[in-house]
Amino acid sequence: MALRPLRRSAVAAALIAALGLTGCAGAETTPGTGDGDDTSTSDELGGELTILAAASLTGAFDELAGQFEAQHPDLDVRPISYDGSSVLAAQLIGGAPADVFASADEINMTKVTDAALADDASIFATNTLQIAVAPDNPLGIQSLADLTDPELTVVVCAPEVPCGNASRTLLNAADVTLTPASEEQNVTAVLAKVKSGEVDAGLVYRTDVSAAAGAVTGVPIDGAEQATNAYPLVALNDATNPDAAEAFITFVLSDTGQQVLADFGFGAS
Repeated sequence: MALRPLRRSAVAAALIAALGLTGCAGAETTPGTGDGDDTSTSDELGGELTILAAASLTGAFDELAGQFEAQHPDLDVRPISYDGSSVLAAQLIGGAPADVFASADEINMTKVTDAALADDASIFATNTLQIAVAPDNPLGIQSLADLTDPELTVVVCAPEVPCGNASRTLLNAADVTLTPASEEQNVTAVLAKVKSGEVDAGLVYRTDVSAAAGAVTGVPIDGAEQATNAYPLVALNDATNPDAAEAFITFVLSDTGQQVLADFGFGAS
C-alpha cells in the first residue's frame, strides 16, 4: 500500500524546495538499489524506532532492521519485541509504546485499528503452515490425520494466535480432531519444543522450518493454502518517531525489503 496522500505531498514539497536551492548545478545524489526502492543511504532520520513484530518474523525483521539502520546512521532501531500477534495487540491496547506494529494476521491488526491506535495497515508478506517433526521424519508423519495417533505428542499455537487460528482452520478442513499436549502463545515456542525433542510434532510456519536450518524437517500439509496468513504492518498513530516509522514501512514494501522476506521463505503480499 502506498503512503497516505498527505505524506506524499509533504515529501514532494520538500523535494521541490531542495531543488530550488540547489538548482541544476550537478548536485550529487546517492542511487537507490532498484526500481521502486527508497533505500538510498541517508542520515535524515534520527532518534529511536520501536517495533513490535510477530514471532515468526524474527529472522527477517532482524535483517530488515539492520539494513534500514545502516542506511540511516543517526537512527537507533531498538531491539525488536517479538511475540504472538495477539499478545502484542493486547500490549498496544494496554498502552505499550511503539512506532510500528507487524502482525502475522489481519485479525489482530484489526484489534489495534479498531482501538483507533493505527490506520492504513499494509500487507507485506504471506505464510503457510507445515508440520514440524524431528530431522528426517523418523516417525513417518505424512499428514494431519497422522497426528491423531495416541502414541504421538503434538503441540500447536493457541487459537487466538495467528498460527493457532490457521491450524484450527486446516484441522477443521481435514476433519481432524487433535488433542494437543499444549497450546503455545507463539510459534517460536512450538518450534522450540519440536527442536528439543520434547514433542514429536508441531504446527508451525514454513518460514520457521526454513529458519531451523535442519534442526527440524517440515512435512507439507495438503491444502495449506486454505489457511494462508497475510501479514500487515502499520505505523502507530501515537508513534514518537512517525517519520522513521513511515520510512521503515516503505523500506519493507520496497523491492529490497521484499527480497529479504522472500529469502526467509515468506510469500509475496
